[in-house]
Formats: sequence, structure tokens, C-alpha cells
Amino acid sequence: MLKSIILLLLSHLPLLVLAEVKSDGRGKAYSVASQTESIRQFTITESDTNSYTLKLALDDSGRPKYFFRNIFTPVCYTNECKPVHVDFYWDLLGNYIRYEMPKGKILTKVDHEEFKEQDYQKLADILSRSNSIFADLKMEDLLTKGTDSLTDNVDAKTGATLKTIKNDVIDGAVYTCFTLWHIAYGKQVMDKMKQITDSYLNDELLHEFLKSNNYHYQYRAMESVIAKNGKVKKSFEGDIQQVIAGKNLFTARTALQNTNAAFFAGDSRQNWLWNTYQSGSYPLQIAILKKLGTISVTDHLAQKLATSIAGSNQELFRLKLGILAKQKQLSNQTLIALAKNMEMDNEDFASEIYETLERFQPQSTEVKQRIEWYKNQR
Repeated sequence: MLKSIILLLLSHLPLLVLAEVKSDGRGKAYSVASQTESIRQFTITESDTNSYTLKLALDDSGRPKYFFRNIFTPVCYTNECKPVHVDFYWDLLGNYIRYEMPKGKILTKVDHEEFKEQDYQKLADILSRSNSIFADLKMEDLLTKGTDSLTDNVDAKTGATLKTIKNDVIDGAVYTCFTLWHIAYGKQVMDKMKQITDSYLNDELLHEFLKSNNYHYQYRAMESVIAKNGKVKKSFEGDIQQVIAGKNLFTARTALQNTNAAFFAGDSRQNWLWNTYQSGSYPLQIAILKKLGTISVTDHLAQKLATSIAGSNQELFRLKLGILAKQKQLSNQTLIALAKNMEMDNEDFASEIYETLERFQPQSTEVKQRIEWYKNQR
């Protein structure tokens, strides 16, 4: 029975070695797959000599919330090793969040000097940088053999100044900083956390991801709800609209780029997109106009684009006019609104509008009159 349970768990997450550690009452540890009410524990085996317990926090309904690990690791200096106790927290995709010191535990430097408050704050800053210099260096690159001091050789190896290197370490605790950073950003454990989370992914969690302020979650959810052809799963259309209208320009732009033209078809969706454009930041406005340049816009939106051209700078003007020029046809109302803009003082703008109108061969008397007026003014 025990073997069947373990095999079932391993087949669920085939790339992981996972188990919950319990005791048989005689002090002997054994592994069995089970789940507590609020925490699920996984024994992660990275090598024959390295394994540890990773914990997944769950809410009352069993939804995953975050990962954490109670770290106990030796940090070895030249002639001695000292134990380090610290708790690390990651989000559900393995992105480092923060560290905490267990009650009664402290960190010390090579000379046994205790960390001061500013040292703990600096460690938090060091661990928050996913692009730390530690990613490309080995410990021996940072230290002179037999010491805990930075070496002049660092400058030659990294192309960085010694001052820059010092910003990534705490004096007297280089080993500690290096060791903890690599625990926080170990690719293998990050990949395993993603695999565990994938086993929990369902519509409910994907909705949470899309509504989250965590952009990593939003990107991950979009991979699942937006097909390669750009079609959005029906039940997630509102979530994608929220992402586009959200504060994060990068996720908004990704949502715009990855959704197909059908998502923005019809007056309702295009009116919403125009309202989002009007209230959005300038970079988002550019992204929205570029998206509109790839789809067929409704006459209602075409009129709004034509009317708004007058107050546009050069970049917005050309994007808006480009959208209109790509349409198969424009209504008389849109052509009239566009023709009125030929009265602008900017001759370049007026000339481009004139050329666009000529291509549509307008039949409206008013538009023809304005075109003739423009020709006589040239």
C-alpha cells in the first residue's frame, strides 16, 4: 500500500522526488505521501548527499499560497563551519519573496561579531536582487584564500569596480551572503516549485493569478488561458481585460499582443478599449493603437479616432491615421471628421490626411468641398 501511494505521487510529479517525512514511533524516519490541513511538505532530493524539506502553505480550502523552507545549513569559512538558521519564502512560481530569522537565532560574521540591524537590512537587499553578481561568480573568485576579504582579483574577473562588488556583500559575511543567495535563487528548486504549482493549476487558481499584483502570476496564467492562435478562453475574457487596463504596462502589453483580432471585435469591446486608451498612460496608448492597427475597427471607433487626431502629437497622429488608412472602407461621418483636420496648421499632417482621403475616393459633397479647399490652399 505504501509503495502504491509513493508511486502515485511520483507519477503526478515525475521530475521530483517528493515525500512527507513522518516517524514510525521508534525514531526511524520513513516517507509517505499525505497532506496536512495547512502545510504540505516535500522532501526534495538534489543529489546523493543533498536533500531538504520544502513546505507549501495552503489556505483553508486547500489552495496553495506560497512556499517556504526552514533552512539549516553550515556556512564554512577557511578553518571552521558555523550553522545558519533562516527561513526563506517564495511565491508559487519559485520567485524569492523574503527571509525571516527564527526566534532566538542570529547571524554572525567571520570574527563571531553578531549582525547589526543594518546588516540584516543589507542582507534583505542583497537577497532581493535576482541579478546579483553571485550568479556568475564562484566563492573563490570573491575571496583571498585564508581570509574573508574581497580581493583585487575581483575587478579583473568581473569587469566591475571593487566598490560595486562591495555593494553585494556584507563585510565579514561574504560566505553567508553567497550561500544564502544561491539557496534563494537555485534554478533547480525554482523549477520544482513551478512543477508542484502546476499540479494545483485549475480555473480558480488561474483567475487568482490573473487578478494578482504579482506579474509573474499574470504571465503564467496568460500562458494557460490564451491559446497560441490568440483565442482567449471564454471564462477568462474579463480577466484579460483587467490585465490590459491594469497598472502594469508590461503585462498589459503582453495581453494586447497575444490576443487575436476576434477578442476585440464589436462595438462593446472596442468602446471599452477606447475608454482604456483615454485613461491609460502614454506607453499604453501607443500599445493600444498598435494593436488597433492589426484589426478591423468599427465605424463608431473609426469616428472617434478621426475626431481625436487634431489633439495628437506626431506619433499618435501617424498611428491613428494608419489605423484608418488600413480599413477597407470608412463611413461618410468618419471621412467628414477626418477631412476637418486638414485645417490644422501642421502642413505635414494635413498633407497625409489629404492623401488618405483621396485613396478612399469619398462621395460626400462636404468631404469633396474640403478636399478642394485644401488643394486651393496649397
